[in-house]
Amino acid sequence: MLPALPDGDERELESSEEGGSGAGDERRPERHGSTYHSLYGYRSRRSSRRGADGGAEPDSPRGRDFSLSLLDTNLPAEAETELRGFIAKRLAKGAVFEGMGNVATVELSIPECKVGCYYCLFQQESLLETPTLESDINAPEYVVCFLGGSEKEDTFRLELDKYIQSLKLSLDLEQKTLETCANPYLRSWFENAICPIQRVVQLFQEKLAFLLHAALSYTPVEVKNADERTEKDISRFLAAASLQGLVQEGTMASLCIAMTEEQHKSMVVDCIGAQPQLHNAGSNRFCEDWMHAFVNGAEGGNPFLFRQILENFKLKAIQDINNLKRFIRQAEMNHYALFKCYMFLKNCGSGDILLKIVKVEHAEMPEARNVVTVLEEFMRETAVA
Repeated sequence: MLPALPDGDERELESSEEGGSGAGDERRPERHGSTYHSLYGYRSRRSSRRGADGGAEPDSPRGRDFSLSLLDTNLPAEAETELRGFIAKRLAKGAVFEGMGNVATVELSIPECKVGCYYCLFQQESLLETPTLESDINAPEYVVCFLGGSEKEDTFRLELDKYIQSLKLSLDLEQKTLETCANPYLRSWFENAICPIQRVVQLFQEKLAFLLHAALSYTPVEVKNADERTEKDISRFLAAASLQGLVQEGTMASLCIAMTEEQHKSMVVDCIGAQPQLHNAGSNRFCEDWMHAFVNGAEGGNPFLFRQILENFKLKAIQDINNLKRFIRQAEMNHYALFKCYMFLKNCGSGDILLKIVKVEHAEMPEARNVVTVLEEFMRETAVA
Protein backbone atom coordinates (compact mmCIF):
# COMPACT_ATOMS: atom_id res chain seq x y z
CA MET A 1 0.00 0.00 0.00
CA LEU A 2 3.04 2.27 0.13
CA PRO A 3 3.62 4.25 -3.04
CA ALA A 4 7.14 3.44 -4.19
CA LEU A 5 9.66 6.15 -4.95
CA PRO A 6 10.74 6.35 -8.59
CA ASP A 7 13.88 4.28 -9.04
CA GLY A 8 15.80 7.20 -10.46
CA ASP A 9 15.03 9.40 -7.47
CA GLU A 10 16.02 6.71 -5.01
CA ARG A 11 19.31 6.02 -6.77
CA GLU A 12 20.12 9.72 -6.95
CA LEU A 13 19.40 10.20 -3.27
CA GLU A 14 21.49 7.22 -2.28
CA SER A 15 24.44 8.06 -4.49
CA SER A 16 25.86 10.57 -2.01
CA GLU A 17 25.88 8.14 0.91
CA GLU A 18 29.23 6.93 2.21
CA GLY A 19 28.39 4.24 4.71
CA GLY A 20 26.01 4.26 7.67
CA SER A 21 26.52 5.73 11.08
CA GLY A 22 27.03 3.78 14.27
CA ALA A 23 24.39 3.27 16.91
CA GLY A 24 26.08 5.85 19.10
CA ASP A 25 25.55 8.54 16.43
CA GLU A 26 21.76 8.32 16.41
CA ARG A 27 21.25 11.88 17.61
CA ARG A 28 23.85 13.32 15.21
CA PRO A 29 22.73 12.72 11.61
CA GLU A 30 25.36 11.92 9.05
CA ARG A 31 26.09 14.73 6.62
CA HIS A 32 26.15 13.70 2.99
CA GLY A 33 29.17 15.32 1.41
CA SER A 34 30.00 18.90 2.30
CA THR A 35 27.50 21.68 2.79
CA TYR A 36 28.29 25.26 1.87
CA HIS A 37 26.92 28.75 2.31
CA SER A 38 27.52 32.22 0.93
CA LEU A 39 26.12 35.56 2.03
CA TYR A 40 26.33 38.59 -0.26
CA GLY A 41 25.50 42.22 0.21
CA TYR A 42 23.31 43.32 -2.69
CA ARG A 43 23.18 46.97 -3.74
CA SER A 44 21.12 48.26 -6.63
CA ARG A 45 20.69 51.72 -8.11
CA ARG A 46 17.44 52.35 -9.92
CA SER A 47 17.76 54.15 -13.24
CA SER A 48 16.73 57.80 -13.24
CA ARG A 49 15.08 57.71 -16.67
CA ARG A 50 11.96 59.82 -17.09
CA GLY A 51 8.84 58.91 -18.95
CA ALA A 52 7.12 61.00 -21.63
CA ASP A 53 4.93 62.65 -19.01
CA GLY A 54 7.95 63.71 -16.99
CA GLY A 55 7.38 61.14 -14.27
CA ALA A 56 9.82 58.46 -13.29
CA GLU A 57 9.51 55.27 -15.31
CA PRO A 58 8.76 52.11 -13.37
CA ASP A 59 11.99 50.25 -12.80
CA SER A 60 12.50 46.70 -13.99
CA PRO A 61 15.10 44.28 -12.69
CA ARG A 62 16.84 44.37 -16.07
CA GLY A 63 17.20 48.16 -15.79
CA ARG A 64 19.15 48.06 -12.56
CA ASP A 65 22.85 48.42 -11.97
CA PHE A 66 23.78 46.27 -9.02
CA SER A 67 26.75 44.87 -7.17
CA LEU A 68 27.31 41.78 -5.05
CA SER A 69 29.84 41.99 -2.23
CA LEU A 70 30.90 38.85 -0.40
CA LEU A 71 30.17 38.98 3.33
CA ASP A 72 30.67 35.36 4.38
CA THR A 73 31.28 31.98 2.75
CA ASN A 74 32.92 28.60 3.30
CA LEU A 75 33.33 27.91 -0.42
CA PRO A 76 36.77 27.76 -2.06
CA ALA A 77 37.64 31.00 -3.84
CA GLU A 78 37.17 29.66 -7.38
CA ALA A 79 33.82 28.06 -6.54
CA GLU A 80 32.61 31.22 -4.82
CA THR A 81 33.41 33.26 -7.93
CA GLU A 82 31.44 30.79 -10.06
CA LEU A 83 28.49 30.94 -7.66
CA ARG A 84 28.55 34.74 -7.66
CA GLY A 85 28.44 34.70 -11.46
CA PHE A 86 25.41 32.38 -11.40
CA ILE A 87 23.56 34.59 -8.91
CA ALA A 88 24.44 37.74 -10.88
CA LYS A 89 22.95 36.25 -14.05
CA ARG A 90 19.72 35.34 -12.22
CA LEU A 91 19.48 38.86 -10.78
CA ALA A 92 20.14 40.46 -14.17
CA LYS A 93 17.32 38.42 -15.71
CA GLY A 94 14.91 39.55 -13.03
CA ALA A 95 14.41 35.94 -11.93
CA VAL A 96 14.96 36.60 -8.21
CA PHE A 97 12.27 38.23 -6.06
CA GLU A 98 12.65 39.49 -2.52
CA GLY A 99 11.67 36.92 0.10
CA MET A 100 11.01 34.09 -2.38
CA GLY A 101 13.54 31.26 -2.28
CA ASN A 102 14.63 29.45 -5.43
CA VAL A 103 16.33 26.09 -5.92
CA ALA A 104 18.63 25.11 -8.78
CA THR A 105 21.44 22.70 -9.52
CA VAL A 106 24.80 24.43 -10.01
CA GLU A 107 28.16 23.18 -11.22
CA LEU A 108 31.08 24.50 -9.18
CA SER A 109 34.77 23.74 -8.72
CA ILE A 110 34.20 21.59 -5.63
CA PRO A 111 34.55 17.83 -5.08
CA GLU A 112 30.79 17.29 -5.47
CA CYS A 113 30.82 19.22 -8.79
CA LYS A 114 27.00 19.42 -9.04
CA VAL A 115 25.07 20.46 -5.93
CA GLY A 116 21.64 21.76 -5.08
CA CYS A 117 21.59 25.49 -4.42
CA TYR A 118 18.88 27.35 -2.52
CA TYR A 119 19.19 31.11 -2.95
CA CYS A 120 17.07 33.96 -1.66
CA LEU A 121 17.15 37.76 -1.88
CA PHE A 122 16.00 39.45 1.32
CA GLN A 123 16.02 42.80 3.05
CA GLN A 124 17.01 43.25 6.68
CA GLU A 125 14.00 43.36 9.01
CA SER A 126 14.67 46.76 10.59
CA LEU A 127 14.97 48.39 7.16
CA LEU A 128 11.57 47.08 6.15
CA GLU A 129 10.03 48.60 9.25
CA THR A 130 11.70 52.03 8.90
CA PRO A 131 11.58 53.18 5.25
CA THR A 132 13.40 56.38 4.36
CA LEU A 133 13.41 58.76 1.43
CA GLU A 134 16.71 57.26 0.34
CA SER A 135 15.48 53.68 0.47
CA ASP A 136 15.05 53.53 -3.31
CA ILE A 137 18.74 54.27 -3.86
CA ASN A 138 21.42 51.80 -2.82
CA ALA A 139 19.00 50.01 -0.51
CA PRO A 140 21.07 47.42 1.37
CA GLU A 141 19.76 43.94 0.72
CA TYR A 142 21.28 40.48 0.93
CA VAL A 143 21.46 37.29 -1.08
CA VAL A 144 22.01 34.07 0.84
CA CYS A 145 22.95 30.76 -0.79
CA PHE A 146 22.82 27.32 0.82
CA LEU A 147 24.47 24.52 -1.14
CA GLY A 148 24.51 20.78 -0.53
CA GLY A 149 22.84 17.50 -1.38
CA SER A 150 21.04 17.62 -4.70
CA GLU A 151 18.15 19.44 -6.32
CA LYS A 152 16.01 17.53 -3.79
CA GLU A 153 16.61 20.61 -1.65
CA ASP A 154 13.46 21.84 -3.38
CA THR A 155 11.43 19.61 -1.02
CA PHE A 156 12.75 21.72 1.87
CA ARG A 157 12.00 25.09 0.28
CA LEU A 158 9.42 26.06 2.93
CA GLU A 159 11.77 25.14 5.78
CA LEU A 160 14.57 27.18 4.21
CA ASP A 161 12.23 30.14 3.63
CA LYS A 162 11.38 30.08 7.34
CA TYR A 163 15.07 29.76 8.18
CA ILE A 164 15.74 32.96 6.24
CA GLN A 165 13.23 34.76 8.46
CA SER A 166 15.36 33.85 11.49
CA LEU A 167 18.49 35.00 9.67
CA LYS A 168 16.86 38.35 8.90
CA LEU A 169 16.26 38.96 12.58
CA SER A 170 19.86 38.13 13.48
CA LEU A 171 21.58 40.18 10.79
CA ASP A 172 22.51 43.71 11.85
CA LEU A 173 21.98 46.41 9.23
CA GLU A 174 25.66 47.38 9.26
CA GLN A 175 26.96 43.81 9.73
CA LYS A 176 28.22 44.62 13.23
CA THR A 177 26.88 41.28 14.44
CA LEU A 178 27.70 39.23 11.34
CA GLU A 179 30.36 37.12 13.05
CA THR A 180 28.52 36.59 16.34
CA CYS A 181 24.89 36.24 15.18
CA ALA A 182 24.48 35.65 11.44
CA ASN A 183 27.49 33.39 10.93
CA PRO A 184 26.20 30.60 13.24
CA TYR A 185 22.94 30.56 11.25
CA LEU A 186 24.89 30.22 8.02
CA ARG A 187 27.16 27.44 9.29
CA SER A 188 24.34 25.34 10.77
CA TRP A 189 21.69 25.69 8.06
CA PHE A 190 21.80 22.02 7.04
CA GLU A 191 21.56 20.68 10.57
CA ASN A 192 18.82 23.10 11.64
CA ALA A 193 16.64 23.28 8.52
CA ILE A 194 17.16 19.94 6.74
CA CYS A 195 17.87 17.36 9.45
CA PRO A 196 14.99 17.70 12.00
CA ILE A 197 12.85 15.05 10.26
CA GLN A 198 15.79 12.65 10.21
CA ARG A 199 16.56 13.23 13.88
CA VAL A 200 12.94 12.57 14.87
CA VAL A 201 12.89 9.31 12.91
CA GLN A 202 16.10 8.17 14.59
CA LEU A 203 14.81 9.18 18.02
CA PHE A 204 11.35 7.57 17.84
CA GLN A 205 12.13 4.49 15.72
CA GLU A 206 9.09 2.13 15.87
CA LYS A 207 7.22 4.65 18.03
CA LEU A 208 7.13 7.01 15.06
CA ALA A 209 3.74 5.49 14.11
CA PHE A 210 2.17 7.29 17.08
CA LEU A 211 3.63 10.62 16.00
CA LEU A 212 2.40 10.12 12.44
CA HIS A 213 -1.07 9.32 13.79
CA ALA A 214 -1.06 12.48 15.91
CA ALA A 215 -0.01 14.62 12.93
CA LEU A 216 -2.63 13.09 10.63
CA SER A 217 -5.46 13.41 13.15
CA TYR A 218 -4.38 16.82 14.48
CA THR A 219 -4.13 15.46 17.98
CA PRO A 220 -2.41 18.01 20.27
CA VAL A 221 1.06 16.87 21.37
CA GLU A 222 2.73 17.93 24.61
CA VAL A 223 6.50 17.43 24.89
CA LYS A 224 8.10 17.07 28.33
CA ASN A 225 11.70 16.85 29.59
CA ALA A 226 13.20 17.55 26.15
CA ASP A 227 16.02 19.90 25.27
CA GLU A 228 15.18 22.88 23.09
CA ARG A 229 16.41 21.32 19.85
CA THR A 230 14.46 18.08 20.34
CA GLU A 231 11.28 19.98 21.16
CA LYS A 232 11.67 22.09 18.02
CA ASP A 233 12.42 18.99 15.94
CA ILE A 234 9.22 17.28 17.09
CA SER A 235 7.19 20.42 16.42
CA ARG A 236 8.65 20.73 12.92
CA PHE A 237 8.01 17.06 12.18
CA LEU A 238 4.36 17.35 13.24
CA ALA A 239 3.92 20.46 11.07
CA ALA A 240 5.57 18.79 8.07
CA ALA A 241 3.52 15.57 8.48
CA SER A 242 0.15 17.30 8.93
CA LEU A 243 -2.30 17.93 6.12
CA GLN A 244 -2.15 21.69 6.69
CA GLY A 245 -2.72 23.42 3.37
CA LEU A 246 -3.91 20.20 1.70
CA VAL A 247 -7.27 19.94 3.45
CA GLN A 248 -9.74 22.81 3.78
CA GLU A 249 -8.68 25.25 6.49
CA GLY A 250 -12.11 25.17 8.15
CA THR A 251 -11.97 21.39 8.29
CA MET A 252 -8.61 21.45 10.04
CA ALA A 253 -9.76 24.04 12.56
CA SER A 254 -12.88 22.03 13.41
CA LEU A 255 -10.86 18.82 13.60
CA CYS A 256 -8.39 20.44 16.01
CA ILE A 257 -11.27 21.48 18.27
CA ALA A 258 -12.86 18.03 18.09
CA MET A 259 -9.60 16.24 18.94
CA THR A 260 -8.88 18.62 21.83
CA GLU A 261 -12.31 17.97 23.32
CA GLU A 262 -11.91 14.18 23.25
CA GLN A 263 -11.42 12.31 26.49
CA HIS A 264 -7.68 11.66 26.15
CA LYS A 265 -6.90 15.18 24.94
CA SER A 266 -3.17 15.68 24.29
CA MET A 267 -0.70 12.97 23.47
CA VAL A 268 2.25 13.31 25.86
CA VAL A 269 5.83 12.73 24.70
CA ASP A 270 8.17 12.34 27.69
CA CYS A 271 11.85 12.52 26.68
CA ILE A 272 13.20 11.67 30.13
CA GLY A 273 15.07 8.59 28.87
CA ALA A 274 17.08 7.48 25.85
CA GLN A 275 13.85 6.85 23.93
CA PRO A 276 10.67 8.90 24.43
CA GLN A 277 7.82 7.49 26.49
CA LEU A 278 4.36 8.12 25.05
CA HIS A 279 1.07 8.55 26.89
CA ASN A 280 -2.46 8.80 25.46
CA ALA A 281 -1.01 7.78 22.09
CA GLY A 282 -3.02 6.33 19.23
CA SER A 283 -2.04 4.54 16.05
CA ASN A 284 -3.48 2.52 13.18
CA ARG A 285 -2.30 0.12 10.49
CA PHE A 286 -1.77 2.92 7.95
CA CYS A 287 0.65 4.79 10.22
CA GLU A 288 2.41 1.57 11.23
CA ASP A 289 3.02 0.67 7.58
CA TRP A 290 4.51 4.09 6.90
CA MET A 291 6.57 3.91 10.08
CA HIS A 292 8.35 0.88 8.58
CA ALA A 293 9.12 2.89 5.44
CA PHE A 294 10.80 5.56 7.60
CA VAL A 295 12.70 3.06 9.77
CA ASN A 296 13.96 1.17 6.73
CA GLY A 297 15.10 4.46 5.21
CA ALA A 298 17.02 5.26 8.40
CA GLU A 299 19.63 2.65 7.46
CA GLY A 300 20.96 5.02 4.79
CA GLY A 301 20.25 8.13 6.81
CA ASN A 302 19.52 10.48 3.91
CA PRO A 303 17.39 13.48 5.04
CA PHE A 304 16.15 14.13 1.50
CA LEU A 305 14.81 10.56 1.29
CA PHE A 306 12.98 11.02 4.61
CA ARG A 307 11.26 14.13 3.27
CA GLN A 308 10.22 12.30 0.10
CA ILE A 309 8.73 9.48 2.18
CA LEU A 310 6.86 12.06 4.27
CA GLU A 311 5.42 13.72 1.16
CA ASN A 312 4.31 10.31 -0.16
CA PHE A 313 2.69 9.59 3.22
CA LYS A 314 0.62 12.78 2.96
CA LEU A 315 -0.22 12.14 -0.69
CA LYS A 316 -1.60 8.69 0.13
CA ALA A 317 -3.66 10.12 3.01
CA ILE A 318 -5.18 12.76 0.70
CA GLN A 319 -5.95 10.11 -1.92
CA ASP A 320 -7.75 8.01 0.69
CA ILE A 321 -9.76 11.03 1.90
CA ASN A 322 -10.83 11.86 -1.65
CA ASN A 323 -11.78 8.24 -2.36
CA LEU A 324 -13.90 8.06 0.79
CA LYS A 325 -15.68 11.33 -0.06
CA ARG A 326 -16.44 9.97 -3.53
CA PHE A 327 -17.86 6.75 -2.05
CA ILE A 328 -19.99 8.77 0.39
CA ARG A 329 -21.49 10.81 -2.46
CA GLN A 330 -22.40 7.57 -4.21
CA ALA A 331 -23.77 6.04 -1.00
CA GLU A 332 -26.31 8.84 -0.63
CA MET A 333 -28.30 7.16 -3.42
CA ASN A 334 -26.95 3.60 -3.51
CA HIS A 335 -26.89 1.06 -0.69
CA TYR A 336 -24.22 -1.02 -2.43
CA ALA A 337 -21.96 2.06 -2.44
CA LEU A 338 -22.52 2.27 1.31
CA PHE A 339 -21.11 -1.24 1.60
CA LYS A 340 -18.15 -0.14 -0.56
CA CYS A 341 -17.57 2.73 1.90
CA TYR A 342 -17.52 0.31 4.79
CA MET A 343 -15.11 -2.09 3.06
CA PHE A 344 -12.82 0.78 2.10
CA LEU A 345 -12.70 2.05 5.69
CA LYS A 346 -12.08 -1.46 6.96
CA ASN A 347 -9.20 -2.15 4.58
CA CYS A 348 -7.45 1.23 4.20
CA GLY A 349 -5.84 1.09 7.65
CA SER A 350 -6.78 4.65 8.61
CA GLY A 351 -10.55 4.47 8.86
CA ASP A 352 -10.58 6.07 12.32
CA ILE A 353 -8.96 9.28 11.05
CA LEU A 354 -10.73 9.40 7.70
CA LEU A 355 -14.14 9.18 9.34
CA LYS A 356 -13.34 12.09 11.65
CA ILE A 357 -12.16 14.24 8.75
CA VAL A 358 -15.16 13.59 6.50
CA LYS A 359 -17.54 13.95 9.45
CA VAL A 360 -16.30 17.49 9.98
CA GLU A 361 -16.42 18.30 6.25
CA HIS A 362 -19.97 16.97 5.87
CA ALA A 363 -21.38 18.47 9.06
CA GLU A 364 -23.67 20.82 7.09
CA MET A 365 -24.80 18.19 4.54
CA PRO A 366 -27.69 16.13 5.98
CA GLU A 367 -27.60 13.22 3.52
CA ALA A 368 -23.83 12.82 3.69
CA ARG A 369 -23.93 13.22 7.47
CA ASN A 370 -26.42 10.35 7.69
CA VAL A 371 -24.07 8.13 5.66
CA VAL A 372 -21.18 9.00 7.98
CA THR A 373 -23.33 8.19 11.04
CA VAL A 374 -24.14 4.74 9.64
CA LEU A 375 -20.47 4.13 8.86
CA GLU A 376 -19.51 5.09 12.41
CA GLU A 377 -21.98 2.52 13.75
CA PHE A 378 -20.58 -0.15 11.43
CA MET A 379 -17.03 0.61 12.53
CA ARG A 380 -17.97 0.52 16.22
CA GLU A 381 -19.71 -2.85 15.80
CA THR A 382 -16.67 -4.22 13.97
CA ALA A 383 -14.34 -2.99 16.72
CA VAL A 384 -16.49 -4.66 19.41
CA ALA A 385 -16.68 -7.90 17.48
